[in-house]
Amino acid sequence: MNDLIRIATISLNPAIDQTVTIPNFAAGAVNRVEREQSDAGGKGVNVASFLAHFGLPVAVTGLLGDANTQPFTRLFADKGIDDRFVRLPGYTRVNVKIVDPVQDRVTDINFPGLTPDASDLKELMAAVDGLCGDTQWFVLSGSVPAGVPADTYADLVRSLKARGKTVLLDASGPPFVPAIPCGPDIIKPNIDELRELVARPLGTEEEIVDAAREIIARGVGLVAVSMGPDGALFVERDAAVLAMPPKITVRSTVGAGDAMVAGIVAATLRGLDLAGRARLATAFSVAALGEIGPHLPPRAVVEAHTEQVRVRIINR
Repeated sequence: MNDLIRIATISLNPAIDQTVTIPNFAAGAVNRVEREQSDAGGKGVNVASFLAHFGLPVAVTGLLGDANTQPFTRLFADKGIDDRFVRLPGYTRVNVKIVDPVQDRVTDINFPGLTPDASDLKELMAAVDGLCGDTQWFVLSGSVPAGVPADTYADLVRSLKARGKTVLLDASGPPFVPAIPCGPDIIKPNIDELRELVARPLGTEEEIVDAAREIIARGVGLVAVSMGPDGALFVERDAAVLAMPPKITVRSTVGAGDAMVAGIVAATLRGLDLAGRARLATAFSVAALGEIGPHLPPRAVVEAHTEQVRVRIINR
């Protein structure tokens, strides 16, 4: 671990991702598991893992159950990630993903998370404050547990921006909306989340870019809109590009969006222009799609994917 912690991720609702492969999965029937693996996960944990995999110094904080920490502590030790998680009594939630490679479908079964109280959130804020001395980038991502106020992300963004930090926000639903006017530097909604933000259908490329610019007018620097096989739009105030991924065999979608977030951070720290950021972020996502669970292949493979990503400048 480098002395300087440049990036920290905040995970309010981490999870253990259990991925089971069941060819021809059928509800209401007896199914045989072909393959199973369990990974420490949750969006912020995934982002931190991907960044560390790429050699970037990273810390993690958030709320973690103390009854099943082993997958997380093992991951943090293996990756050299600085663990600043606040421990709560109880179990971190489990998310089960049933991958059916024959029917090309993924079924999600998500368990409820922890129920933190006001003292837990106060301890979390103290952990974030403790990171501010040597951390410039903060990535806030994922859902919030039941009972956590919907303005928690807004409070975090407001506090971090007041201290001159760079903030990337990747969330959805009620906690996402009030955080936008607080000025996160980057947000990464998928197309459905962007539709929810602007409260209208978005069918064309022009409509999506215009919607992203509406968000930018509220104080956001970059809006990266992921659209699955249709690529991703990266929109700034005066520039926009569409990044199209190459055709690959998708082994699992687990962590693909989080890989894009990590790619945006890595590309920005490299000082790449908008097209370069779009290319590397999309390469991260493509690389994750080829793995089972929230993992990346060797760095050379990720870098090779950048040559296969097509980027088109949008004049709008």
